[in-house]
Amino acid sequence: MNLKGETAVVCGAGGFIGGHLVRSLLEKGVNVVRAVDVKPLDDWYQVSPHVENLVLDLKDKDSCYQAAEGVKLVYQLAADMGGMGFIENNRALCMLSVLTNTHMLVAARDSGVERFFYSSSACVYNGDKQKDENVIPLKEEDAYPALPEDGYGWEKLFSERMCRHFEEDFGLQCRVARFHNVYGPLGTWSGGREKAPAAICRKVLEAKTSGKHEIEIWGDGHQTRSFMYIDDCTKGTQAIMESDIHEPINLGSSELVTINQLVDIVEDIAGVKLKRRYKLDAPKGVNGRNSDNTKIQQYLGWEPSIRLRAGLEQTFAWIEKEMHALENA
Repeated sequence: MNLKGETAVVCGAGGFIGGHLVRSLLEKGVNVVRAVDVKPLDDWYQVSPHVENLVLDLKDKDSCYQAAEGVKLVYQLAADMGGMGFIENNRALCMLSVLTNTHMLVAARDSGVERFFYSSSACVYNGDKQKDENVIPLKEEDAYPALPEDGYGWEKLFSERMCRHFEEDFGLQCRVARFHNVYGPLGTWSGGREKAPAAICRKVLEAKTSGKHEIEIWGDGHQTRSFMYIDDCTKGTQAIMESDIHEPINLGSSELVTINQLVDIVEDIAGVKLKRRYKLDAPKGVNGRNSDNTKIQQYLGWEPSIRLRAGLEQTFAWIEKEMHALENA
């Protein structure tokens, strides 16, 4: 399916990924009719002109019908989530996003939507396969038998199944991508919902500017992750939506690093070396997680390829600019 000229709505458009997605779809020629988010418009990370930007709570069914009216494509990214500190301490709140997914699927079915993209998460994967820092990359089938991240992961896995059955029972074409740790500029970098790359960038900058050359790291720093730059995420999202992939598929970088190595890179970008203090009782998630990209290579001949160092340079520069703006406000 060629998306150019198709009408679309992006749900969660006021968020980090959603804002970037609206912009990239418009650049590709997709007719984004409207962008929707629960946050007040002034709190959106990006607002695209010439798009109907609506403040709606998509946990409400009537709001979902308003969002889906007159479009052929739905990008359902709306969710109450954040970094590990947020999702480990707000499990019930994260699970309430299932209302948004349920109501958006029903509204899409009833409104004649042709394709429905759902942004799932690597948090759906069985925790027993992520206990070792030297993790074997996670294949799509590793989500079962089910033992996902408590709260957030269960909500994502359940919503994946809803997409599957809405396609089987009602013919609504669904595409599901399991995002792995997306980062980049124009996202959350403070306040408790930020993810590791943004948090590390902020902490390194704070340590450098304060002269107190010390950084707090959650966990022992040996836990491993892969991090996907936002441009790879939006490109992959569009490719998956256009494709004939009828199963959940990984969308993430396969460049594995420890959290200590992540700090090394940011320190090098900042030109500083910091003393490390490890907070062992802080939320740190699983010990190891990486994306197996075999299937996305087979289906699309492509996988996320922006190196972590290059993406962190862009992210660091943007956060540094934001921090200076706050200091001078």
